[in-house]
Amino acid sequence: MFVLTKSLLALMIGFIISVVMGYFMIPLLKKLNVSQRVSVFVGASHKKKNGIPTVGGLIFIIPTFITILIMYFTNKIEINSNLLIVLFVFVAYAILGFTDDFMKLKRKQNEGLTEIQKLFGQVLIAIVFFFIYMKSGSEPLFWIHAFDLKIDVGWLYGFFILFMLVASSNAVNITDGLDGLAGGLSFIATLVLGIITWNTDWLAGYQDIAIFCFILAGSLLGFLVYNTYPAKVFMGDTGSLAIGGVLASIAILTRHELTFAVIMGVFVIETLSVIIQVFSLFVFKKKVFLMTPLHHNFEKLGWKEQDIVKLFWICGLILGTIAVVYGAWL
Repeated sequence: MFVLTKSLLALMIGFIISVVMGYFMIPLLKKLNVSQRVSVFVGASHKKKNGIPTVGGLIFIIPTFITILIMYFTNKIEINSNLLIVLFVFVAYAILGFTDDFMKLKRKQNEGLTEIQKLFGQVLIAIVFFFIYMKSGSEPLFWIHAFDLKIDVGWLYGFFILFMLVASSNAVNITDGLDGLAGGLSFIATLVLGIITWNTDWLAGYQDIAIFCFILAGSLLGFLVYNTYPAKVFMGDTGSLAIGGVLASIAILTRHELTFAVIMGVFVIETLSVIIQVFSLFVFKKKVFLMTPLHHNFEKLGWKEQDIVKLFWICGLILGTIAVVYGAWL
């Protein structure tokens, strides 16, 4: 009950600081002309989004760290090696995303870092993650909870960590295409991971990581005040890469990689739609979808943006509930 109380307190503080920061930061971003440039390939309804501030990920990233400091100095949270891994990934991916956003703004187009540059950054982060992870005494195990099966994969676990981080961060980035879509799904995923982390009492510092999840969830909720339709700010790569990376790191630490695939189910489907479309065009010279990612396909079918977001949120909530039942109850 004490952990629950601290988690709810953390969520509330993160939410309040995020809302306050958004109130002051959005006008500043507008003044600095840190604005979104909409792709020429999206529908006409998106053209009105030109000029909306981006790099809004700072609205939930900065409050998350402020809340952690508040909780730390009031002795409500402890900084341990596992939490440091989480914070490192969060910051590292935020910096990588911010660099990409900055390059786009500087060039005044939707081309920031090259795919090779992004991949190099992600590989570097994964290597550091793996080094700290192994130094903290963790074992390179792939754990299938349903059968209580633990498989020691040795140094190959480093490649698995790389895949998790790259896939998760890119999946959130791909999904970030409609007002509130990625933010809402990320809020659900973070909340679910926080609940599951409560149940990993064998992990050193599990309570602190759970509290971090609730802090981030609260900050994301505050961000959604400004990001839901009609959006006043976008998270940009700064936010999407940071969220994807940190959620994957928590799933790895808590040994819930397979459960994580369920939690991130909507993100996975969005990513698969892009892969299927590219494969079909390359091999068969035909489209499977009218447009990808999948949310744009629904737009082409005439769905309203708000209705698509609501549907995807509901799907994310259902998958998240299934993950909680399996990961924290059964």
